[in-house]
Amino acid sequence: MDNVHQGKVQPESTPPLSGKIAWSDACGLEDLARLDHGHTAYASHLDLDDRWPVRWTTTWKYGCNTSAICPVQDLNEVDFSRTVPVRRFTWRTDQEHRPGLEYMMATDRHHGFESFEEECLLVVADFAADLVEALCQPFGLRFYANGNEVKHTPDYLLLTRRGPVVVDVRPAGRIRPRDHLKFAATAEAALSAGWRFIVVTGWRAHVWGAVDAMSAERRPLDEVLGTQSQLRRAAAQGPLPYGELVERCSIPAVARAHALHLLWRRELGIDLSGPYGDERLIRLAPRKPSRVGR
Repeated sequence: MDNVHQGKVQPESTPPLSGKIAWSDACGLEDLARLDHGHTAYASHLDLDDRWPVRWTTTWKYGCNTSAICPVQDLNEVDFSRTVPVRRFTWRTDQEHRPGLEYMMATDRHHGFESFEEECLLVVADFAADLVEALCQPFGLRFYANGNEVKHTPDYLLLTRRGPVVVDVRPAGRIRPRDHLKFAATAEAALSAGWRFIVVTGWRAHVWGAVDAMSAERRPLDEVLGTQSQLRRAAAQGPLPYGELVERCSIPAVARAHALHLLWRRELGIDLSGPYGDERLIRLAPRKPSRVGR
């Protein structure tokens, strides 16, 4: 593997959402994330003969003591509803990373993360991925590169209405050549099943501040004062600055909370090309949201 470790491929990241209006209600996960594509240069190191989809395997865990090995060619035969993380999270006072649990509206339960970056991924995916299910540490991949066996556990498998997405989360400055090799193998395995694979290194400028603010009001809000109707009527008159939009409601302080709730639900959209605040334009989303139970 030495020739792989000597590689000096620099990670690529996407530019900020700037220079034009970027409406939050029209952005998906991959529009909001900074993605690394450096692993594509490592595909030539993978052992991809005619039988690689059989030789390469994934390990899935069912319950505490039951696991199953599945060839890559049979990934679409896996019953995701019965799987549990193949590797459990640990909590110790002396560990350097920060694990925890994040609640997701799409699944109505908590999901594990091992770092702040992974926690951010769960929040943004809950907002933008049109999510059905999220599986952390979903499977173990065993693959071959340069004649050697290598193992990797992706961070997440997101089941979306557009199909499964395998996600690894890694800050750009911490991606090593061996990581690129593992990402290249995961990308090949995902592609063979018709899934997507992305490496998230962070978020485009201004995205996290806006999504974090929206998430504060993501849970259902009682509509007893007609505030949400007032917000929709005001936004329908044309994109308005956030501050002006809430001032057009009978109780502006209450309208702020409901505006964040409607932004999370994508009934309203906010311009993500600049910092979140009263100057940001908000519009009425041009289509009805398809989010059931949100």
